[in-house]
Amino acid sequence: MRVVSLVENTSCHPMRTEHGLSLYIETEKHRILFDTGQGTLFAENAEKLGVDLSAVDLCFLSHGHYDHGGGLKLFSEMNRSAPVIVSENAFGHYYEQDGRYVGLERRWLDDEAFRSRLVLTRGDERLDDELEILVPRRRILEMGSAGLKVMREGSLYPDDFLHEQYLRIEERGRRILISGCSHQGIINIIEWFGPDVLIGGFHFMTHDLDEKLREYAERLDSYDTEYYTCHCTGTRQYEYIRPLVRRLHYLAEGDEIVL
Repeated sequence: MRVVSLVENTSCHPMRTEHGLSLYIETEKHRILFDTGQGTLFAENAEKLGVDLSAVDLCFLSHGHYDHGGGLKLFSEMNRSAPVIVSENAFGHYYEQDGRYVGLERRWLDDEAFRSRLVLTRGDERLDDELEILVPRRRILEMGSAGLKVMREGSLYPDDFLHEQYLRIEERGRRILISGCSHQGIINIIEWFGPDVLIGGFHFMTHDLDEKLREYAERLDSYDTEYYTCHCTGTRQYEYIRPLVRRLHYLAEGDEIVL
């Protein structure tokens, strides 16, 4: 299995970056685009990195925030065949704590061609013997919403992240879980699904470098999971927890890993 980071907040390569995430994943049977960053950068970097987006056979959106799904419409225009798998809640009304809208462009839904490409998910779903869509369970540990909000019936509430979903890839006896931001809580996600490998953000970027973050790191280290983290983990937070989590790696933009 091959994973190429097309968009991430940081890069050791001479590439333009943005706050966002997009991964290209090659398995034995599939070519997957997981998230699309904020807009056009995923396509720009795919060309630089030799990734053929027209060959992608499945596009997967982790959740309904602009920095993960901002390029969905562009992808649907570049690739005319791959289904775009999104949660039924992906096009909700999502906001930062300061009131800034961070959801997807709802006007895209007025485009029938785009709308017809969407495959809406409502729960766990096995796609084939290699891929499975997973959705959140009841939280074991409350890790907060980092100030993120959802608007329902005209009022703002702490986001419950029911628009989040995860992609599990089973290959050669290993369970590899891809998570965009782990808004439901990285500890909960590991407890729910017990992956051998997890790739994705931990959403620690708003955490202070304190005892609570140390506790989370020690909990992560207690599992047998190998981690490739990125994006919303935060670079300062990553440096803080790196000595505490033995199987922790960083996946920056332009990096490629083979599992």
